[in-house]
Amino acid sequence: MAREYGRNRRMGDQLQRELADLVRTQVKDPRAEGVTISEVDVSPDMRNARVYIARLGGEAEAIEEAVEALSGAAGFLRRELGRRLHARRIPELRFRADTSFDRAAHLSRVIDEAVSRDRDGGDDPDEQS
Repeated sequence: MAREYGRNRRMGDQLQRELADLVRTQVKDPRAEGVTISEVDVSPDMRNARVYIARLGGEAEAIEEAVEALSGAAGFLRRELGRRLHARRIPELRFRADTSFDRAAHLSRVIDEAVSRDRDGGDDPDEQS
């Protein structure tokens, strides 16, 4: 079982590297510009791969357009991956928006605001003595 996990992980890492290069150099759709391939999860049977994409500073609408553009180019990308990788099977690509960067930025802002509020007007137990 652990061996299968390692193989899927290696395939996901290889797909991530190759897809990043293909999207940057071969995909001509302007909606896919500035896209980052943040993670690739390959199913245990190696038939499907969920490809998570992000765009720094990207709005939700723009990232959804990028998902549509890459979903439309999935056949082309899969064919090119087949040419580059020497694998028995290239998984079917399913693109998804990765919102983890947006969530992390939001949490960071919330923490920064809480820290600044504590510094500016927070109750310091040493001052009341």
